[in-house]
Amino acid sequence: MLEYIQFVLAPQVVTGLALGVAVILVALGLTIIFGLLDVINMSHGEFYAMGAFIALALGQVGLPFWALLIAVPLLMLPIGYVVERGLIQRVFNSPDRHVTTLLLTFGFGLVLEDGLRLIFGPNPHRPETPIPGAIEILGTYLPLYRLFMVGFGGLLILATALIVYRTRLGAMVRAAAFDRNMAASLGVPVEKVYAGAFAFGVALAGIAGVLLAPIYSVFPTMGRDFILLAFTVIIVGGMGSIGGATIAGLFLTQVQAISSLYISPVWADPIVFAIMVIMLVVRPRGLKGRLGHA
Repeated sequence: MLEYIQFVLAPQVVTGLALGVAVILVALGLTIIFGLLDVINMSHGEFYAMGAFIALALGQVGLPFWALLIAVPLLMLPIGYVVERGLIQRVFNSPDRHVTTLLLTFGFGLVLEDGLRLIFGPNPHRPETPIPGAIEILGTYLPLYRLFMVGFGGLLILATALIVYRTRLGAMVRAAAFDRNMAASLGVPVEKVYAGAFAFGVALAGIAGVLLAPIYSVFPTMGRDFILLAFTVIIVGGMGSIGGATIAGLFLTQVQAISSLYISPVWADPIVFAIMVIMLVVRPRGLKGRLGHA
């Protein structure tokens, strides 16, 4: 039993945690965008893939991995800002805004996916692991890079929560999410807050792509399957809730990781989606409330 825990269960739990923090980072971007703009960004998975490809390209020209952790989100910020100002805001005030923005972001995601395929080709790429090797902890050998992902990703999640709930900028974001007109009357630059929050969400997706690139292959359609898991996380956690997304992300990825030890891995995703369906039936609002009401 001890050997099973050391050599099978413990490494799988750490792998689930590493995947969990990456999913949470993507889900946080989705939930901030929805909680503030009330827009379901269907192109968010492609931004995650874009972050991985930008890291791949910069790594091939000699930029070290540690610099990529800073460079990629900084490059994704203006991309997200331009997309929000140039596309989302043009249809934001339309009568059927929810349907229009959903279709707009879905189409834009297809454009991004084809663009990545044209630039980098359809074949998968596998970057080298920046932190090779493993460390022994209580007789269990755990990959160093996965431990780094858990620690670094956890810090990013904590920093995001502190920014939203403990800073003046976060207060403006929450005020704009709660009542746009009232916030504007108090001097909050609502449109700039919207664009900035969208850009921040895109940057979170991009850095998740950087973190997962050395573990999973980088290919143009990589965001398609990953975004389904991220949407499941925010539905279970509560649309627009940072705390709910964090709890749901850790729980669902552990369910996925541990269940694959006992049943065929092809059933791991259906189990996660079944949990989402049960949550929609039992508690449609998810675990937590929305961003503006937190």
